[in-house]
Amino acid sequence: MSDARITRDGLEGGRPGREATTGADVPPGGGPRRRGRKHRRDKEPEFRSYYDLPVINKPVWESPDIPGYLFLGGLAGAGALVGAAAHVTGRPALTRAAKVAAASAGQLSVAALVHDLGRPGRFLNMLRVFKVTSPMSVGSWLLAGFVPAASAAALADLTGRLRPVGTLATAGSAVLGGPVAAYTAALISDTAVPAWHQGHRWMPFVFVSSGLSAAAGLGLVAAPPAETAPLVPLAVGGGLAEVALTKVMEQRAGVAKEAYETGPAKKFLRTAEILTVGGALLAAVRPRSRARSVAAGAALLAGSALTRFGVFHAGLISAEDPKYTVVPQRARLDGADGVR
Repeated sequence: MSDARITRDGLEGGRPGREATTGADVPPGGGPRRRGRKHRRDKEPEFRSYYDLPVINKPVWESPDIPGYLFLGGLAGAGALVGAAAHVTGRPALTRAAKVAAASAGQLSVAALVHDLGRPGRFLNMLRVFKVTSPMSVGSWLLAGFVPAASAAALADLTGRLRPVGTLATAGSAVLGGPVAAYTAALISDTAVPAWHQGHRWMPFVFVSSGLSAAAGLGLVAAPPAETAPLVPLAVGGGLAEVALTKVMEQRAGVAKEAYETGPAKKFLRTAEILTVGGALLAAVRPRSRARSVAAGAALLAGSALTRFGVFHAGLISAEDPKYTVVPQRARLDGADGVR
């Protein structure tokens, strides 16, 4: 038993070393722990997670299924709009090419989605309910209405039968074409993946302009120059808008901008930029020739596809590094103006 006792002058009889060292006993230079903390504050912060795992789960979507699905959806929706406009203005070759492209791209996009899901039943399960707050649910219903309408419009044009039904199907696919071209942007932006979520305000504009440039490019490839004059402003405007808006989206992505400038994402996006600008310039050159139109259209199609692949891979890169998740969260908590 200890002989220590409490008196007016404090503790008496206590054994030396019994009491813990107080803050007053710490040397002026600070103890080892304080020096360590100061040293850590001076260093560049390291963004680590338990067992060095990502903060968020990496998307289970795979390439080329999902980036192909993103591209084909844009081409299908914009192709339906071009086909309806060509139908109204009496351009038979362009009408047929655009309608067939819209139907084929729509069917292939569903096939790519089902292949990524693993079983057709999983796609059908998404049609059991309609949830307006779920981009996947809305998109599934859009495809369920768009693909049959676009297919009926193309079939009526190819066979020359049931033209009234084909006209109604053309109108229906055109009405759904815009949402089909845009909803995939909402689909990937409505996730925790930093490179996608940080670009949610610009992604729909990027995807729609990319889809329009792709549809215009396909028309330039498949239809004679005599019918494609109205596609030239669409090809030039859509292509240049796609490049410019992609740049804006990258700049507004905050620290996640680095994901667009790294690895395969950088290669895809820079190649897409060269092809799209080159295709737009070729399309604008007069007088137009068949060979030049085909080259311009092929470049626009390839550029649009590579844009989707670049955006997709930027998302995968940003999901793997905790920095892209942690920095925007801290900035939002601190009320930083640089993160939107």
